[in-house]
Amino acid sequence: MKFIFQRSLQLILVTMLISPAIAQTSFPLYNHEVPNSKPSANEEVSATDANGILRISKVSIPSITMYPASKENATGTAVIILPGGGYGILAASHEGSDVALRLNKMGITAFVLKYRLPSDDIMVNKEIGPLQDAQRAIQMVRENTKEWKVNKNKIGIMGFSAGGHLASTAGTHFNNATIANSKKTSLRPDFMILGYPVISFTDSLTHMGSRNNLLGKNPAADKINYYSNELQVTPKTPPTFLVHAKDDGAVKVSNTLDFEAALKKNQVPVEVYLYEKGGHGFGMSNKTSNVLWMDLLEQWLVKMKLK
Repeated sequence: MKFIFQRSLQLILVTMLISPAIAQTSFPLYNHEVPNSKPSANEEVSATDANGILRISKVSIPSITMYPASKENATGTAVIILPGGGYGILAASHEGSDVALRLNKMGITAFVLKYRLPSDDIMVNKEIGPLQDAQRAIQMVRENTKEWKVNKNKIGIMGFSAGGHLASTAGTHFNNATIANSKKTSLRPDFMILGYPVISFTDSLTHMGSRNNLLGKNPAADKINYYSNELQVTPKTPPTFLVHAKDDGAVKVSNTLDFEAALKKNQVPVEVYLYEKGGHGFGMSNKTSNVLWMDLLEQWLVKMKLK
């Protein structure tokens, strides 16, 4: 079913990429009003930093950008990508668009989500805003599988750093819908790919900036536990691939290790690749190693029959 967008803001933008046959298309995430929002001006800012990373801040109008796989190598698999940035910005290039193009080479149709960043200025309840957008992205892709030539049973979610927290929240809280879902569309991703993810909100493990931005500086204990996703794993949690560097000084590698342990305890298929060095935020390329973890990811997807 094609979406019909009624507001002038909701124009479909098409930017041609490598060849005329492959187009990058951006869609507004919601047909009408953005849920859980307060009336506010659009103050979104995009800027490229000294390292060439596109940083987007103050997102209040969420959107999703589709990078379709070419007809020649399309597998039907889709991945929704959530860039990181501590729930304060979105690192939209090396954890977003660049990754989408690499997934295209695998025959995977990629969707980069520009999700709202939690703010009391634009949201009634800032803690659920990003999750609403992640769930809506899953819902939107799953309800348009025929048009977008996607297998409804091979829709994954991929997140880096705080985007990994959001992705793992979507993968462990899918039974708790934060959006309208009259068609009862499954909000469960079929698999997860998590790069140096924030998983836990516990004091000893969390990236405090991410937790503060999402929940505030003095969250209640039940909120900390609810968003500590290693505590929310069940046998229905999707199969997961994780990558992390052991020397990550921003997000402790224990986030990945504890999530791996929880998945194994619940007999959920999981694969982890740990770099000895590399720090945080290396995206697809860890310059301290010749190992390309995206190649390992592709092998895992084939092994799991997800590609």
